[in-house]
Amino acid sequence: MIRLLILILFFFSSCLNEKKKGDNLTIIPKPQKMILESGVFSLNNNTGIKFDSLFINELNFLKNIISLDLTGSKNYIVLKQNIFLEDEEYYLNISKNTITIEASNGKGCMHAIQSLRQLFPINYKKNTENLEIQCLEIHDFPRFKWRGMLLDCCRHFMDKDFIKRYIDLLAFHKMNILHLHLTEDQGWRIAIEKYPKLTDIGAWRINKNGEKYGGFYSKDDLIEIIEYAKKQHIEIIPEIELPGHSVAAIASYPYLSCTGDSLEVENDWGVFKDIYCAGNDSVYTFLENVLTEVMEIFPSQYIHIGGDEAPKYRWRECIKCQKRIRDEKLKDEHELQSYFIKRIEKFISKNGKRIIGWDEIIEGGIAPSATIQSWRGIDGGILAAQKNHDVIMSPTSHCYFDYDLQAINLEKVYSFEPIPKGLTEKESKHIIGGECNMWSEHAPQESIDSKVFPRILAMAEVLWSENNKDFKDFQSRVRNHYPKLDLFGVKYGYEKTPIDYDIKIINNNFRVEIFKSYKKMDLKYKIDDNNWQKYTRPIIINKSAIINVKEVNSIRDNPASKEIKLNKHLALGKKINYLTAYDKNYPANGNNSLSNGIFGDLSNFRDGQWQGFFAKDVEVIIDLEEELEFSEIKTSFFQYNLSWIIIPKKIEIMISSNGKDFIIYDQKNFNSNPMQEGKFKKEFKFNKKQSARFIKLIAKNFGKLPEKHPAAGSDCWIFIDEIIIK
Repeated sequence: MIRLLILILFFFSSCLNEKKKGDNLTIIPKPQKMILESGVFSLNNNTGIKFDSLFINELNFLKNIISLDLTGSKNYIVLKQNIFLEDEEYYLNISKNTITIEASNGKGCMHAIQSLRQLFPINYKKNTENLEIQCLEIHDFPRFKWRGMLLDCCRHFMDKDFIKRYIDLLAFHKMNILHLHLTEDQGWRIAIEKYPKLTDIGAWRINKNGEKYGGFYSKDDLIEIIEYAKKQHIEIIPEIELPGHSVAAIASYPYLSCTGDSLEVENDWGVFKDIYCAGNDSVYTFLENVLTEVMEIFPSQYIHIGGDEAPKYRWRECIKCQKRIRDEKLKDEHELQSYFIKRIEKFISKNGKRIIGWDEIIEGGIAPSATIQSWRGIDGGILAAQKNHDVIMSPTSHCYFDYDLQAINLEKVYSFEPIPKGLTEKESKHIIGGECNMWSEHAPQESIDSKVFPRILAMAEVLWSENNKDFKDFQSRVRNHYPKLDLFGVKYGYEKTPIDYDIKIINNNFRVEIFKSYKKMDLKYKIDDNNWQKYTRPIIINKSAIINVKEVNSIRDNPASKEIKLNKHLALGKKINYLTAYDKNYPANGNNSLSNGIFGDLSNFRDGQWQGFFAKDVEVIIDLEEELEFSEIKTSFFQYNLSWIIIPKKIEIMISSNGKDFIIYDQKNFNSNPMQEGKFKKEFKFNKKQSARFIKLIAKNFGKLPEKHPAAGSDCWIFIDEIIIK
């Protein structure tokens, strides 16, 4: 009896130990099926290898990461071909004596090795004499075949070794596409032998501080990167942007534009009117020669040709472009862009490749074999799938990692569903996957890690795993995963805005609740110029104030901080009736944004306080709920001319007692200057004593951008902040 009790206690003790080991197992993305078993496999100098010759590349990769020759005979790693498995599918079986990997090809074998690598103890590089790996079984395969990341090497140049490191990180998380954005207004990054000025001139810009900035990749650099990626089964997709985002090329060879004018490589961000001339045959000769060299370097099946944000102003004014429209019997400049894309697509197809383009290439008609990358939401992807075109989903709502955490945090990325509702089963099969985009206007190389990680972990799982989503489970695995990222030297960022807040209006007072990104974070705050104090509970304030919040005792080099500007006024918390709808991509905080007492951030129009309206006037009515006397109405508008956000040309204020019959309270015209550089805001203030219950504000849109503007002819945005009544 005593022996039986001892055996039972031993059994339960073993189970608890196994469970404890299993609790710390994190594989991202989560395998489709994983079963933990009892025991461990000891990887050491006594471990041998048995492998099918198909997997020699994967064997060499494995040997490199574990620093063992695998010449032992006590236990074995077995790399075995299983022809019945699908592309990228694998089995990983870890028993006490054998690690068996089965796959039909090198891709599946590499995925299995990366899963095995994630199971290694964190200190494995320091202790290679004996690595104990939990026994388990995994059967795994991807949900989507396209699991990509874009790196914009143009706005900020990225070193060759940096790109290689990202190849390692993508493979580690079973992503399989690296999309290199190689040409832009601000820099041409690929050497073309036939056109040396593209890198002599186009690869360099003079920044506003007078510094010469740039760089490019030689043919040998790119071949080295491609070969490095190939060993880990990462496909490199080159993007040669056309017809827009081409100022660097035009600065190198002015004849490529409609005007032939000499230009400088751009040193600011935005969309520019000078694009390739669609009526000039020498442009197509140039692009065909460039693409010929690109296709010789890159073995990828796909060439990305951009196609986004191409203003038509120059084409409308160009004799050659207008002649092309007449000669080809085209309807307008949108069909001229379609002609341009189709002509390039025909050339690329003749060379055995396929094109990818941003969703603007749908306008005017889709090129026959084009794959569409849908970025302006999901509508372009839906339309393309319905027309039987393959689609890569990259909506700004979930996939733009240059956006800050206020707009897209880890949980938001994890909620991404690449297949839109409403598609048929046949149409859904055209959604081949998704891609997260790291545009680098405001992200030099040293800040890329903190923007990409940990958000890319969510994207990797969304695109790989078919399991039901459980964010809490995922978040727990991410936190166990951070030490693995440390081994790669990843300077990862926060999972969400490190310091966030929620403000409620209660009895005409502000109730400010501060949220921190993790439990152990300590916060202090101060109101105006008062002393700092520890934050423990929501703050109640009955006046206008500035609250500063900061992280204390931080382990990070740059502790988090937040400034909250509050303004108390008569319209605080009052209902806003929108006679014109705000844009769904810039909703701020919804229908109460213009009366919540919070000022927008001048440096960031995506901060959740600025509300955007595109190509239309703003017209809203505030209901004060009762007739009130006031003497001041003011509001602010944002301008950033390179994002087409322009101060309104006129503001009208009307008042009413019944919400139907309005009279003019006041109005002001403004000489809006769409050429004024930088980010700034303009405050409109109206002072006149009056009584009313309803106040209507009308802001008149500037209209089309003028000829001198880089995006001449394009429609404008209005971005409005708080409407203050006192």
